[in-house]
Amino acid sequence: MAEQKETKNPVQSAERIFQVMEMLADHGEMGLMEISTALGLHKSTVHRLLMSLVYMGYAKQDEVSQKYMLSYKIVSMAGKMLDRMDILQVAKPYMERLSDISGETVHLVQREGNNILYIYKIEAKIGTIRMVSHVGMVHPMYCSGVGKAIMAELPESAVKQIWNESIIEKKTEHTITDYDDMLSVLKEAKKNGYALDDEENEEGVRCIAASLRDYHNEVKYAFSISGPTSRMTRERVEELSVDVRKVQEELSMELGWIENSRDGHTILEKVMVQRVFEPLQIISCKVKEKNDHEKV
Repeated sequence: MAEQKETKNPVQSAERIFQVMEMLADHGEMGLMEISTALGLHKSTVHRLLMSLVYMGYAKQDEVSQKYMLSYKIVSMAGKMLDRMDILQVAKPYMERLSDISGETVHLVQREGNNILYIYKIEAKIGTIRMVSHVGMVHPMYCSGVGKAIMAELPESAVKQIWNESIIEKKTEHTITDYDDMLSVLKEAKKNGYALDDEENEEGVRCIAASLRDYHNEVKYAFSISGPTSRMTRERVEELSVDVRKVQEELSMELGWIENSRDGHTILEKVMVQRVFEPLQIISCKVKEKNDHEKV
């Protein structure tokens, strides 16, 4: 592969340093020659880029292997960015998609201690009964699909604490009030990837719900599709489960969670590159286009 000479063009230098960071985020520790070969850049160019990253604290070099890796400064920056992320702004398009697909009521909730708080709701598009839920409503976890979706991802000790600290009562004749029965239901929900509210909170209303993971790999949010049992038949719920699982995965990744990552460091490295540096690369390209146009 032909070697590329170093350029003083600041835009191209910015693009190259992003390429090095992406390479380290994707492959972990790499040597100077490995990066040089992979990117098709002269080793002196790569060395200067790496020295800049090391100097600014975004990369470090192993003293024994002499290989380079991203530093935890990347993690810190990604964490700050994701902590400021507006869940509603990110989640609304996904909730609207589920609303369009199902035509039924869609909810988004966040965990508040032993309860869930409704933070977003889209009413059903089909003429139907209006549900008692509303934005700002606080509800027990044990008798809702969204609550059980969150509980299904918690360790049993946490589930036991929620159960013991909640007032367990029959909302309907279908409400689960036996702890062992609840554990069985949560086990099934975890296996399926979604939970059900089978008329446990409101008579005649059935819902399918799924939890969401963030970049800490924590379950703080959940969403659901709810409707009358006449339309939300078990067959219809099974059909919707495909869309629910897809949104669960896509939205969780949008919140910073990446499946099967080696560790939290890897998750945040990738999120940092994807969420922060890609927009900067777009800006750099626009600047380059402007400069090229002015030269013409």
